[in-house]
Amino acid sequence: MLWLLLAVPAGAALLALALPWSVLRRGLLVAATGTHVALVMTCCLQRPAAVMYGWIALDDASILFLATMSVVFFIVSLYTVGYLAQEEARVAAEPPEDLPFVNFPEAVFTGCLLLFLTMMTLVILSHHWGLLGIAVEATTLASAPLIYFHRHPRSLEATWKYLVICSVGIALALLGNFFLAVAAKACPAPALDLVMGDLERYACQLDPLWLKAAFMLFLVGYGTKMGLAPLHTWLPDAHSEAPSTVSALLSGVLLNCAFLAILRGHSLLVKAGLGQFSRELLVLFGLASMTVAAMFIIRQLDYKRLLAYSSVEHMGILTLGVGIGGIAGFGSLWHAVNHSLTKTLLFLVAGNTLAWFHSKSAREVQGVRTVLPVTGCLWLVGTLAIVGSPPFAPFLSEFAALKGMIDGDRILVAVWYLAMLAIVFVALSAVVIPMVYGTPATRAADGELPGELQAPAPRRRWTLAGEPLWSVVPPLLLGVAVLVLGLYLPSELCDLLHRAACAVGAE
Repeated sequence: MLWLLLAVPAGAALLALALPWSVLRRGLLVAATGTHVALVMTCCLQRPAAVMYGWIALDDASILFLATMSVVFFIVSLYTVGYLAQEEARVAAEPPEDLPFVNFPEAVFTGCLLLFLTMMTLVILSHHWGLLGIAVEATTLASAPLIYFHRHPRSLEATWKYLVICSVGIALALLGNFFLAVAAKACPAPALDLVMGDLERYACQLDPLWLKAAFMLFLVGYGTKMGLAPLHTWLPDAHSEAPSTVSALLSGVLLNCAFLAILRGHSLLVKAGLGQFSRELLVLFGLASMTVAAMFIIRQLDYKRLLAYSSVEHMGILTLGVGIGGIAGFGSLWHAVNHSLTKTLLFLVAGNTLAWFHSKSAREVQGVRTVLPVTGCLWLVGTLAIVGSPPFAPFLSEFAALKGMIDGDRILVAVWYLAMLAIVFVALSAVVIPMVYGTPATRAADGELPGELQAPAPRRRWTLAGEPLWSVVPPLLLGVAVLVLGLYLPSELCDLLHRAACAVGAE
């Protein structure tokens, strides 16, 4: 069963590269991601045994992150089908000489999307430190062409920045593997491999000095991919220049994969009796990320970069919660789910906005609720959720983190945490509220702006408040999920969060 989780999207990726018809490729994308969701649900119920000598396995943390990733990817694939169709129509309608950077093959884009899903699945299932590093780097290689989709010079710059910085980070994490192997030599157990379960079983017998050094390299290396400050510099460029569907996946699910890798390292130190060392480092990086993000969010007028810096802030919250431990660790894993849903919602509606207004500047985007009523409403819902307003789910997970700080007598940390949240709340609201409620330009209000959201005439009946269904239904589903999880947390999910938090030493 675990092999099928990898084989289905990998096989679909190869088939997508070979299919000559775009309609079949788009259908294949939805079918493959839908099948992946079904397989994940089956694995959650059946708990298949580990394969490849324990290198690939499924534990509670894997289930949590795998289910979140699979569901988000499926919803984004529904949006992507419409996005690709409208992109194809736009290119066909405009003279080629006016579009020098749009000849990126759709087959490559679809194939890389499915390969990206494969590699993220491998990251989550990896229980061997060497395989984990290879899988994380493979996600970089699979997603880099997606960032370059529009073939613009800024896209090329963002792609290279993403490749170079993340690859350097993974190289440091690989060095951490060597340090971990040296730490394992102190253990009397014969032929101790880098399988996570074996290392955790003999954690107390590993060399503590080399183990600490390995964790520091893991934190820096995988923290680069996670977007922790000051290692976050690739993230605003990549999220801003990539198509909104790709930005949603980068922020909504890829960052979680790197977070899980850090959690694996923290779990090992906790079992080795060195949990205090890793917790203090996590608190330091968490506060630094929140602070840097808050400073950059102030007066940031590119709304896609604004969302990117918001991701840096929320990665800081995740790291900080695990560093505090207790109920904050539970809140951190819960917040990972909430952030995935909310940030994916925001990037999809940002794509709708960009497609209509043809500008990423908040000053040039006014009155979204008038021009695009559903998108405007979702902008407001997503913004309220991401800044931690009740009754949305991120409010509860952020509150759980705060309670953990107070219970742990970390008052100064709690005060700084609240201050950063307040700054982000004000800064984000100052940008988004005028975008939603401002007065639109005359041409935008009259619907004269050409854009990807203006569907071809035969399809205009498939709309909601004048917007194509493909552009609003996926983010609407995410918005409903964020609201429902804020009002009611199913006992099954609550139990899974507790078990996952215990499995990675977060509680």
